[in-house]
Amino acid sequence: MKKFIHLFLATSIAAGTLTACHQEPTTTSEPKAATAEVQSNGKPVIYQVLPRLFGNTNPTNKPWGTIEENGVGKFSDFTPKALQEIKALGADYIWYTGSLHHAVVRDYSAFGISNDDPDVIKGRAGSPYAVKDYYSVNPDLAEDPARRLEEFKALIERSHDAGLKVIIDIVPNHVARNYQSLAKPEGVRDFGVDDDTRVAYARDNNFYYVPGEPFQVPVAEDGYQPLNGEPHPLIDGAFKEVPAKWTGNGSRAPQPAQGDWYETVKINFGVRPDGSHDFAELPADFAQKDYRAHAAFWADKDVPSSWKKFREITDYWLAFGVDGFRYDMAGMVPVAFWSYLNSSIKMQKPDALLLAEIYQPDLYRDYVHLGKMDYLYDKVGTYDAIRAVMEGKAGTDPLVDIQESLSGIEDNMLRFMENHDEQRIGSPEFAGNPEAGKPAMVVSATISGAPTLLYFGQELGEPGAGDAGFGKASRTTIFDYWSVPTIRRWNNEGQFNNEKLSESEKSLRDFYAKLLTFSRQSPALTGEYRDLHRYNREQGQNYTDKLYSFARWSDDERLLVIANFADSDATTTLQLPTALIEEWQLAPGKYTLTNQLTQGSLEMVVADDLSAQLPLTAPALAGQILKVTP
Repeated sequence: MKKFIHLFLATSIAAGTLTACHQEPTTTSEPKAATAEVQSNGKPVIYQVLPRLFGNTNPTNKPWGTIEENGVGKFSDFTPKALQEIKALGADYIWYTGSLHHAVVRDYSAFGISNDDPDVIKGRAGSPYAVKDYYSVNPDLAEDPARRLEEFKALIERSHDAGLKVIIDIVPNHVARNYQSLAKPEGVRDFGVDDDTRVAYARDNNFYYVPGEPFQVPVAEDGYQPLNGEPHPLIDGAFKEVPAKWTGNGSRAPQPAQGDWYETVKINFGVRPDGSHDFAELPADFAQKDYRAHAAFWADKDVPSSWKKFREITDYWLAFGVDGFRYDMAGMVPVAFWSYLNSSIKMQKPDALLLAEIYQPDLYRDYVHLGKMDYLYDKVGTYDAIRAVMEGKAGTDPLVDIQESLSGIEDNMLRFMENHDEQRIGSPEFAGNPEAGKPAMVVSATISGAPTLLYFGQELGEPGAGDAGFGKASRTTIFDYWSVPTIRRWNNEGQFNNEKLSESEKSLRDFYAKLLTFSRQSPALTGEYRDLHRYNREQGQNYTDKLYSFARWSDDERLLVIANFADSDATTTLQLPTALIEEWQLAPGKYTLTNQLTQGSLEMVVADDLSAQLPLTAPALAGQILKVTP
């Protein structure tokens, strides 16, 4: 959903949304933010998976194929054995992407569900981010669609039994054009049913409107046809919506462009079309107050209708057994709303994990301190910088400044090298080699105390090959009925073992299991941090900008991390500053450093003046975590 962010920022509605409750960015010398309560058991690992694809063992993979042709995964495919193996990778949380009932091109009218129009759906299976019913789950994923909520409840219970907490998506910025909840609790009103559609904006309207203008389907570009031109009774180049609503990415045109999020409509959070807002503003000092104070602030405030509706939604899913939420495009929604919603969630479930997709670094501190988010995407900083190194477009030097810029919130920044929006590491369009992800993931998983995200199939080197229909090669499709070849082999008829994996796939999965298991258990990785890269670029021997290094430590553990992004071994002598040796309270002498990811050890010498050197060979496309043994 991120590729249209620049279009959104160009609209005046964005200005109001992004400036509401905005404070000037805090300097990098600020105190570290309070560690989120969800970190109480260490550094979390989140395993992201699309149920639609995970259990599908049908190898057909016909572009634009139907369920009958290509198959579909089910909630029931997450057996105790499958969940046990995901847990064994080191996962604490499992994020079931696409579980909510979103628009799909499939006839479920026998279950009382209205048919969705392919003219306003992306793909055949539909986007997980065009939610049609917030109080139900995708009928595609149930063995019996009539009992789909029962089946999802059972999946949550199996996940908990396996020691995994459950995350689902909440998509506050937009909903499907054909939103209609069949499963909403008594007293809950659907989005838009009480709107005054005669005006473009009213505070308690859930949508924005183009009064007097009917919605028009976008003009097709590049030969695009819904369902690739296949006949369908609802495909007629039209969709009845009078008056037209603003489109999800902020387009106000009654006929959005093909590149707009035309399958969705934008939610109104009390931000007027001129960017001003219709809700109470949080006092600036609330950046230093906890969620209890935020909840108390909102207790007597009159807030827009959409705010209340999303609070009803999260209340419902918390009671259902969900342990946290990933918020789609959270940066397009006012910070004040997040204070209202997240403080409500934390009052009910203090350890709920709240993760925001956001791509505006100047807003990071607001969304942590004022918005009460536990974690934010570190995409435009760490991910983009590491990717540039992997692609040979840059060296590692920019990573130092990026980490410094995150001072105080570094433990709130989710690290990842793949997710459903990003290209697969193994795809030719990215690195073309899953081994290139090893140094990247060592750095991502150890540079802070924030969670690490692993996207299903990443641990097997999945390349995301093949155009699925609406979804294209390099990103595993989220729009089509499809299956994932590496996951199919690992599934192995429900055994979920290595029997059908290649040697390289087995080795890669073993690497991820060791790295993530170590990272979630290591006390040093939720402790202190010191950059070693800049010092070694100035003082080191044969230390290039394809290497990257830092130290992590706690009272009981001292680690050196060094990664080599080059495709050849590097022999260097790592220089350790005296300040670090003093911090570690090491006396002059020799120390053994053991590698936590592979067998082997190194010897470090601390001189009488407390300078220290570590001669080492950094293997190509690898990372080392070296633990100091007194």
